[in-house]
Amino acid sequence: MSDFSLKPGVVTGEGYKTLVEAAKTGGYALPAVNVVGTNSINACMEAAAQANSDIIIQLSNSGGAFYAGAGMADGFKAKVMGSVAAAQHAHLLAEHYGICVAMHTDHANRALIPWIEALLDEGEAYYEKHGKPLFSSHMLDLSADPIDFNLSECARILERMAKIDMSLEIELGVTGGEEDGIGSEFDEAADNSKLYTQPEDVLRAYELLNPIGHFSVAASFGNVHGVYKPGNVKLRPEILKNSQSLVQATHQTG
Repeated sequence: MSDFSLKPGVVTGEGYKTLVEAAKTGGYALPAVNVVGTNSINACMEAAAQANSDIIIQLSNSGGAFYAGAGMADGFKAKVMGSVAAAQHAHLLAEHYGICVAMHTDHANRALIPWIEALLDEGEAYYEKHGKPLFSSHMLDLSADPIDFNLSECARILERMAKIDMSLEIELGVTGGEEDGIGSEFDEAADNSKLYTQPEDVLRAYELLNPIGHFSVAASFGNVHGVYKPGNVKLRPEILKNSQSLVQATHQTG
């Protein structure tokens, strides 16, 4: 669990960084669970409390819409307001479960950038009123786009997020398969280079984004969403280490 100096509740800004650093130092991963309603959020918080664990609670765009309910005629508004309602629910209850929660939104591709920007509108209003953001972080998955667009758009969004103490998760390299309608059209074969993040691209991302604000990289090392034939994909987790080593060696980050 996180350092005792963190108060239970939704962690943002420096608190979120502390949560991530505690996991890194302690050599453990933070569980991340997609939710679709109050029942699944409550189940996540209850399980985390019983396990004495912190947790990342996240929503996809359709998870947000489901949270709002099928009765909302405006589908885009449902995605936005359902996500907002979920975050507010966690803000209200997390501290009473005695755990630290990072509120996050999952894969948002190019078509879903307006959803992220609408959530930032809500987050900025929340920050002005409460002095903290509504969400801890958002994810932009522009891995199917050219890397120049991917990085420049991530930089543009991070500029806005950094002003309200939020973190951005980006994706470099395509994760095969599909998750909630977000997926690739690439063949999930062991020799498909698109399924493997290049360490040089991670270095480019670091050099562009680190001066702007806090971010993390979802790197692809052959991992695929969903079910695939055994042996069809070769996992290469050394890509993660090689990417970290390149950044550390280039910028003496330790």
